[in-house]
Amino acid sequence: MSPAVQTAVYAAGAVCWRLIDGRVHVLVIHRTVYGDVTIPKGKVDPGETLPQTAVREIAEETGLGVALGVPLGISRYPLPSGREKVVHYWAAEVSERAVQRSTFRPNGEVAALEWVTIKRARGYLSYQPDVEILDAFAALVDQGVLGTVALTVLRHAKAIGRSEWDGADEARPLADRGVQQAAGLAATLAAWGPKRIVSSPAVRCVTTVAPLSAAIGVPIKRDAGLSQDAWDAGTAEIRRVVGKRVRVGKPAVLCTHRPLLPDVLREFALATGTPIGDYASDAAKLEPGAFSVVHLSATNPSSGIISIETHTPRG
Repeated sequence: MSPAVQTAVYAAGAVCWRLIDGRVHVLVIHRTVYGDVTIPKGKVDPGETLPQTAVREIAEETGLGVALGVPLGISRYPLPSGREKVVHYWAAEVSERAVQRSTFRPNGEVAALEWVTIKRARGYLSYQPDVEILDAFAALVDQGVLGTVALTVLRHAKAIGRSEWDGADEARPLADRGVQQAAGLAATLAAWGPKRIVSSPAVRCVTTVAPLSAAIGVPIKRDAGLSQDAWDAGTAEIRRVVGKRVRVGKPAVLCTHRPLLPDVLREFALATGTPIGDYASDAAKLEPGAFSVVHLSATNPSSGIISIETHTPRG
């Protein structure tokens, strides 16, 4: 009889950071049961995505509400059970308001929180995989990349096929699967803290971001510059739309159609002085309901794209 397959245990967390007296400090947690010092993280709950898990675990362990920043990498290590633990990490800036509103109290899981310099954190952390993630964060700091802006490019969820629809293409609705995808996307997209939602006026795009809009209380701005009808007619205004989002410098979600995606990613590269490469075309290859998050420097977006991460829908 062959041995049972040991599936991996997935988890997510973040290096939470803030400036104290002009110096970067990171948050470490002192755990009660294990008597160790680590980075906030926790296991994925059923039905969750990794970004959702990271935000939820930070809130539960530290009482801090955060939005995710740049991805920092993945740790893999064996558990006593023989299974592998796979942990995805992001950076997460903690605002003074979030600190003031923290609900943390020492409990059976976390005994204390401590803000320390990167140098001190290296000596505090109990596990080498945590130190490696901290080193990835420190490399960003050394490059002068602290605050970042997450600009999300979203392909609308699964729509009814053209052959199944007799009306105008712009009015073509989501399929049942697409409705489920849209509902499942809301909490994941919210993990990057979007302050703006910009959508093609097409029903299938607006419906895709409607659950996100309801969840975070941000209205949907319909912009014909992202519509497929305009793109087909050669009148799409992708450069204007992307340029404004880079210029404004606030986290945003842009929902559009498959044919426009390569041009949207190309315009992000051009607007930030980033050499165009395969990364742009790869980030544009999105299935319905998938999205790519483009991370830019909040203070110097012309320094180029820092990172791009791509996520596929659950449904």
